[in-house]
Amino acid sequence: MVRLGGVVIVDTTAALRVLETAHPPSWYLPFTDVAPNVMVAASGSSYCEWKGLAHYVDLVAGGVRAQRAGWFYPQPALGFLGLREHLAIYPELMDSCTVDGDVVVAQAGGFYGGWITADVVGPFKGASGTGGW
Repeated sequence: MVRLGGVVIVDTTAALRVLETAHPPSWYLPFTDVAPNVMVAASGSSYCEWKGLAHYVDLVAGGVRAQRAGWFYPQPALGFLGLREHLAIYPELMDSCTVDGDVVVAQAGGFYGGWITADVVGPFKGASGTGGW
């Protein structure tokens, strides 16, 4: 579950858990489980050598606008086609995120979107001095 501006913006049991080397999981949430009118196109993009070209969105709810708080792959690379029409969210920009009731702690570093829960153990890339892993 994801809350922004005191509003539940995502409530799903169909999220996709994606693991990358030295990262806590990122969760990709189905567009169909994102509250209406929450995603607003944002400028810019980034490229993942495995998943492809990512587009960014601002997330807006309860009078709060979290800029570039989510991303998605409109045309994911082969091997990641299941990510189509799924949104990943930076948990540090939300009021709260939970996985099965466990409160999420954001992966350090600002660029990475990993979700750390009690059952996820590091060390993780992202904090100062971890860029060379």
